[in-house]
Amino acid sequence: MPNILICDDERDIVSALKIYLSADGYTLFTAYTGREALDIVAREEIHLILMDIMMPELDGISATAKLRETCNIPIILLTAKSESTDKVLGLNVGADDYITKPFDPVEVLARVRSQLRRYTRLGGMVQKSSRLTIGGIELDDESKRVTVDGESVNLTPMEYNILHLLMQHPGRVYSSAQIYELVWNEAALGSESAVAVHIRHLREKIEINPSEPRYLKVVWGLGYKMEDIKSSAPQL
Repeated sequence: MPNILICDDERDIVSALKIYLSADGYTLFTAYTGREALDIVAREEIHLILMDIMMPELDGISATAKLRETCNIPIILLTAKSESTDKVLGLNVGADDYITKPFDPVEVLARVRSQLRRYTRLGGMVQKSSRLTIGGIELDDESKRVTVDGESVNLTPMEYNILHLLMQHPGRVYSSAQIYELVWNEAALGSESAVAVHIRHLREKIEINPSEPRYLKVVWGLGYKMEDIKSSAPQL
């Protein structure tokens, strides 16, 4: 039977979901923060995650984005809010579905079964290549080596991790807070300046003209993204 991870900081909700899902015979794992969820996924074979959005340490949105760096486990977000912004944000970072609290047990089971069927039909987790290429930038995650137009560049660990995050999702905009939480693995409290400094240093190493970057773009008021050079118009 599939292994399901339930992650919510409200223990009563975790207990209720365990009751609903145990009737279908699933093997269940529990976590109460986003960080605990990441730790469990790293050491256990998990086939589906029910993830609360509002949690301490690492919220469900950031945890989902982090998980999407390495796997395509179905993720169903749980939210106590009815606003569409949370749902859209969750889907944009890689969630597969969402359920608004309070939820109907029948709906929970139906959505879990649907996502597991899709996951099984698609053949489960797909291993990602360790080598990423965007334009003239190549990143080999096995050797931790980055080259620009064939020339090696020396990056600090934080610069490397920021580049790796952005290259995995070209075109996706990450706020400074999201970058900080995903790279530093801690809550983003006044993190904008730290991220901006690392972005500036990274540009100096990968861009021909850092003041007019081709790859690492700022989206004013929103954050940063890695331009998908393959899909952009030829640069004159």
